[in-house]
Amino acid sequence: MNLLLTGASSFVGAHVAMRLATHHKVWGCTFSTPLAYSGVQPLRIDLRKKRAVEQLNSLSIDAVVHIACKIKARPKEKESPAEAGRRENRQMMNTILALGKPIVYASSTVVHWTREIPYRFSRLEDEQRLVESGLPYAILRPSAPYGPRLLQHRPGHQESFHTLANWVQYAPVVPVIGSGQYRRQPVHVSDFASAICALLHKPLPNKAFDVGGETAHSFNELIAIMKSHCRRNPIRMSLPKWAVVRLATYLPDFDPSLLDAVDEDAKNLRLKV
Repeated sequence: MNLLLTGASSFVGAHVAMRLATHHKVWGCTFSTPLAYSGVQPLRIDLRKKRAVEQLNSLSIDAVVHIACKIKARPKEKESPAEAGRRENRQMMNTILALGKPIVYASSTVVHWTREIPYRFSRLEDEQRLVESGLPYAILRPSAPYGPRLLQHRPGHQESFHTLANWVQYAPVVPVIGSGQYRRQPVHVSDFASAICALLHKPLPNKAFDVGGETAHSFNELIAIMKSHCRRNPIRMSLPKWAVVRLATYLPDFDPSLLDAVDEDAKNLRLKV
């Protein structure tokens, strides 16, 4: 098939691009980060613009894998960065739906959280619009994807697991927000890419799937696992959540509202690849 992959320059998108390219022709959408994957045709395009639909219609696309998502963006007047991210996600979904093609949408298990934050609402809105579109679809909600970086690629955004792994491997202290008892069910990025490939090999089921690993781990347990593999024992330092949330307002890669919901627990999710 001829596939359009959005978010191809992200960590997850890069792995999905490489896996899809073994079976399909892949157009990898990017806005600012260069792409250099074997077998993937880079496509520099701004999916937020209306003219993007005309550009994409010329490619004879059979299906779309929509991974691109903003947690925060440059705000307009009376708009927070997180709300701006929601607006830009809506604009990108406008473009994807306008193509009228089957869609595999990479959402997030954040939709199951109870905290009322813009990122959760954005994911819920995208899912609902896709369901109501009448197009063939599958929704995959990965839980904390992790895995190795691709050697030939440097994504513009640092994944949280890579940040944590760097602290464990090199730093004398590993910061933990609050108690560290909140749990996640990490899925390896290769397993997530395999799930997308499997869905594309048959008619899309018009269903949503939570995608996670075999076992849920607390944040503290994840740190302990990393320590064991790195054969290091940095000090685990607990930080009050309010302080981290306030600090995040000054850091470009972090969203305060998302960090404020960090203690949402994944223990009740039935996730499994």
